[in-house]
Amino acid sequence: MTLTLYNTLTRKKEPFEPLERGNVRMYVCGPTVYDYAHIGNARPVIVFDVLFRLLRHLYGAQHVTYVRNITDVDDKIIKRAAEEGVAIEELTRRTTDQYHADMAALGALPPSLEPRATEHIPQMIAMTLRLIETGHAYVAEGHVLFDVPSDPAYGTLSGRSTDEMIAGARVEVAPYKRDPMDFVLWKPSGKGDPGWPSPWGRGRPGWHIECSAMAEAHLGPTFDIHGGGIDLVFPHHENEIAQSTCAYGTSIMAQVWMHNGHLQVEGEKMAKSTGNFVTVHELLEGWQGYAWPGEALRFNMLRTHYRQPLDWTLVGLDEAHKTLWEWYGDLERHEGEGGVPGPVLDALCDDLNTPKVITELHKLHSAGKYAGLRAALGLLGFSGSREKIDRVPALNFGDENSVRLTVRTMVSSLSGNAQKRMIEDLIHSRTIARRAKRFDVADQIRDELAQMGIELKDAKEPKTGELVTTWEVAR
Repeated sequence: MTLTLYNTLTRKKEPFEPLERGNVRMYVCGPTVYDYAHIGNARPVIVFDVLFRLLRHLYGAQHVTYVRNITDVDDKIIKRAAEEGVAIEELTRRTTDQYHADMAALGALPPSLEPRATEHIPQMIAMTLRLIETGHAYVAEGHVLFDVPSDPAYGTLSGRSTDEMIAGARVEVAPYKRDPMDFVLWKPSGKGDPGWPSPWGRGRPGWHIECSAMAEAHLGPTFDIHGGGIDLVFPHHENEIAQSTCAYGTSIMAQVWMHNGHLQVEGEKMAKSTGNFVTVHELLEGWQGYAWPGEALRFNMLRTHYRQPLDWTLVGLDEAHKTLWEWYGDLERHEGEGGVPGPVLDALCDDLNTPKVITELHKLHSAGKYAGLRAALGLLGFSGSREKIDRVPALNFGDENSVRLTVRTMVSSLSGNAQKRMIEDLIHSRTIARRAKRFDVADQIRDELAQMGIELKDAKEPKTGELVTTWEVAR
């Protein structure tokens, strides 16, 4: 079975062969840790987690190394720490923990290695010195800058003209630059800002050199796959290639460059100014009135091919959850293990064609091939357990008064089909509360609905013994 991947560098799909037999190496740009990750940040995590799982399946887990970095020194981090009045280390530790928890909830495996920028300052200084020695960088007014005209291959990844690159990079106009496109490798640190001693004075690295240095430290000067969002193609990845190839005299940094498409929310670009900025944490804790299971978020993400733009909608998320709920219910009623079906692997090996994979999963479910469905879902990072995908109205089960107010507000504010759906979801919340032995909360939901004229009736399903609750408007 041949794995083919779309290579941004060559602009075509190509058969994948690792540079070293039995040693597959992948680097993906990770988060800058100063706030919760938004849903757009989660897309590359999920995409490259699927690729990581597939590579492990094809080559063996011991033969695949996946590196995803943590950027823990950055202007945004410095600014946020100052706004909160906390130490930078405290901010980055807290937000890194938040990131790990949210990504784990999405079913993402931890990478093989997760280097932090602040732990690799010596490597960044060493790479910067190499670039100066080879004539690809220069020192000016306490800064070290990469000399872009010294690299004739610069711009190959993005395929942009010089004018387009200047506009796209929003280059900083500085009198000490030899060329407008030159970018910072090292810069002076202001008083109170984080900094490290260097041959050019106390300072800190530029953003681009961080990834080049960390990738080389853990994967070598050249490796197999470099991934990230489409927004990183230029200038970040273009600059990484320039730094790494010029520092080590190689023709490539990575042989395959993969990029996922943009994400928008309900048809619009996600932005705090438009009110549609959504974090993963918000989705998990409560968005549009519901706390959504991470596996539903993951499935919704995979319904669109990774290279295509993705429109994140409430309708799509609801459909994703319903599909998993139906499949998992059948899986829990049918035992049996099996291998991943060939059509599923074929679709995955065709540049991670997850929409086609999902079509194959529907076929497996319709045909009652539950062992194959279970194996395929497992490869994709899904548990197959209904317990893991309970979607509930965002109730605080620890606060009875909150439950009371939430039930009244949710139901009374809706009408028609929307009200019916909310009642059914509150009944589902009651079922979950009963499973958790929070009978006080379950009774509270029942009583509040009863006061609103909605009567619940419990009965056991004859075949499964599962508690089934129906409702009607009291006469």
